[in-house]
Amino acid sequence: MEIYDFTVKDTKGADVSLSKYKGEVLLIVNTATGCGFTPQYEGLEKLYKKYHSQGFEVLDFPCNQFMNQAPGTDEEISNFCTLKYDTTFPRFKKIEVNGDGAAPLYKWLKKEKGGFLGSAIKWNFTKFLVDRKGKVVARYAPTTSPDKIEKDIVKLLGK
Repeated sequence: MEIYDFTVKDTKGADVSLSKYKGEVLLIVNTATGCGFTPQYEGLEKLYKKYHSQGFEVLDFPCNQFMNQAPGTDEEISNFCTLKYDTTFPRFKKIEVNGDGAAPLYKWLKKEKGGFLGSAIKWNFTKFLVDRKGKVVARYAPTTSPDKIEKDIVKLLGK
């Protein structure tokens, strides 16, 4: 199994094959609109705008599993992110990242990079960095701000 074998749902419920991102550097993030880390949307968008033309994508997966900090519908979440943080990167349907209902993509990501506290996602804004070949090369804690990841992105982009 590799990342390009997964299909996820966009905010409208349509299937999106991750194979469409083959050859790109990916930063996959579970997000929430009512979290202390929510301002990281600003940094994620800054990275996206700066490096998108070089083959970089931010894939946003809202998750309401942590103290119900991503309430609302997919449409409400998208509207919030667009209006408050002017985000333009791809956002997908709200998912679960832990437990029996965890999205298959997240089960796989956790298996690939267990992280410093084991495999469970501990909070919103956990980030996974995937290279152009689809290999998960790093996992970042929610406290790691997007600007701290930039050097790793640049390296993977070959700059």
